Amino acid sequence: MDLNAIKEMLLKRRAELTGELSEIEDKLDDPMPKDWEDRASERQGDEVLEARGIADLEELRRIDAALGRIDDGSYGICAKCGDAISEERLKAVPTAALCRNCA
Repeated sequence: MDLNAIKEMLLKRRAELTGELSEIEDKLDDPMPKDWEDRASERQGDEVLEARGIADLEELRRIDAALGRIDDGSYGICAKCGDAISEERLKAVPTAALCRNCA
């Protein structure tokens, strides 16, 4: 397993998420339209953006945790049982902290 390649991929995804979160924050900070119907439509859009932002923040948290495990040498070891996490699982879910049995 090439930890440098995994770390590189996680850092790239982290940068993408940070950019998306910045865009979402900018859009949510836009002033609301004065027209009531436009405001209602804008609010619906804001709710979608907020949900996307929450999902992005959760993924960012998982990426940061995985990067921490890479740095401290515990990446690929199940946080619950201590067994190795299969390479197949880590390829599918690079942020996995649990083996398939514990997940």
